Amino acid sequence: MKKILLFALVSLQAFAQDADKKKVLARIQQQESHYSAIAQKIWNFAEVGYKEKQSSALLQETLKQAGFTIETGVAGIPTAFVATYGQGKPVIGIMAEYDALPGLSQDSIPTKRSLGGASGHACGHHLFGTGSSAAAIAVKEWLKETGGKGTIKLYGCPAEEGGSGKVYMVREGLFNDADVMLHWHPSDANSVSTGSSLANKTGKFRFYGLSSHAAASPERGRSALDAVEAMDFMANMMREHVPSSTRIHYVITNGGKAPNIVPDYAEVYYYVRSPQRDIVMDVWNRLEKAAEGAALGTGTRYELEVIGGVYEILPNEKLAALMNSNLQTVGGYTLNPTELAFAKQIQQTPGMLQTDLASTSSVVPGRPDPSGGGSTDVGDVSWVVPTIGLGTATWVPGTTAHSWQAVAAGGTSIGKKGMMVAAKTIAGTAMDLFKNPALIDAAKAEWSKRKGAEFKYKALLGDRKPALNYRD
Repeated sequence: MKKILLFALVSLQAFAQDADKKKVLARIQQQESHYSAIAQKIWNFAEVGYKEKQSSALLQETLKQAGFTIETGVAGIPTAFVATYGQGKPVIGIMAEYDALPGLSQDSIPTKRSLGGASGHACGHHLFGTGSSAAAIAVKEWLKETGGKGTIKLYGCPAEEGGSGKVYMVREGLFNDADVMLHWHPSDANSVSTGSSLANKTGKFRFYGLSSHAAASPERGRSALDAVEAMDFMANMMREHVPSSTRIHYVITNGGKAPNIVPDYAEVYYYVRSPQRDIVMDVWNRLEKAAEGAALGTGTRYELEVIGGVYEILPNEKLAALMNSNLQTVGGYTLNPTELAFAKQIQQTPGMLQTDLASTSSVVPGRPDPSGGGSTDVGDVSWVVPTIGLGTATWVPGTTAHSWQAVAAGGTSIGKKGMMVAAKTIAGTAMDLFKNPALIDAAKAEWSKRKGAEFKYKALLGDRKPALNYRD
């Protein structure tokens, strides 16, 4: 009889928890138009890293009105903030991003047409920041209504795109009191991250020479552009002699002003990426040697400004299983006739993969990196607190990140539907963590084992101050 009563009690508790979660998820869905409007405003702002003044302010005001206490300008970054509700343990954190990418201005139509702006949300961070805020607010309301114990925090994280905003926040200790961190990223499919990402290091190499008349007295000049080109040539030869998973990218950001003037200043902006940060550092050191050689060979000098550097993500299978369970519960969404017509048209444009458009309604088994195999400063966070994330179908299936097609879909209802899937999944996952401390303990045990007892965090970008003007 006692066993029967105990079983009945456990069943009733499980049912109550299930009903609890359904209520919260339904409330998020009821707010779709509200959060869609916020995301659209940020899509229109399209502010690049460390310049997200309007985007950050809008999210802060949204959270403040919902009852959160806001600490702004954290870690020496004007557009970074932490929104807090509740007190005590556990502390569950949710990350929010809201920076756009330079260039890639695009209308929300299935053909390539610029809006005439300087930037665009080609990685969907307008959805990221809004969806995370929606989840945090829903969990806050649930804690308030039920008298639940613990703290929910929303971390406003600027400049993910190459600016390493979270690294400065990690370095400042802002995540130290969190028990678990949750995040998500726009994608072309619904899937929980089960793997890692690419570590990277970035920097601007600036060369200084002597200007002169390129025809009348070229012998009196020393071309800084020659130095940049010499460095680039050596870097391109290096590609044959690095691990195959390593990536080296660069753009010449300043190559001189006129062909008849020997350039006395030139700049090249480099990224080095690899699945392991020690390989990144090795290749980066070789890249610096190439810069030294280029300067020596051209009679110029160079300076290096390290812009960013991020760790690879430390996976957590316990948290991945929990989040995947919630994503399966939430499920995907179906494209309506208007969205389907948009998707069919955009899928015919260059660079798109021909993927089943019905896949927005399903959940894909865990993928290593929902953002598409890139780098993220979430990696640094994952080494100081157990972290898990997912991707949701905010783009037409077959879309790659950092494309005009991603910008276009992100400005439509397709992007907003995917955002709502993420908001509900994160809210449900946070609720489970609040209800069951054993889940947190298990995640922490795995995290401790994976990082190792000897690990000590050290930022790849050193002790530099936030690169607030890196997009200038």
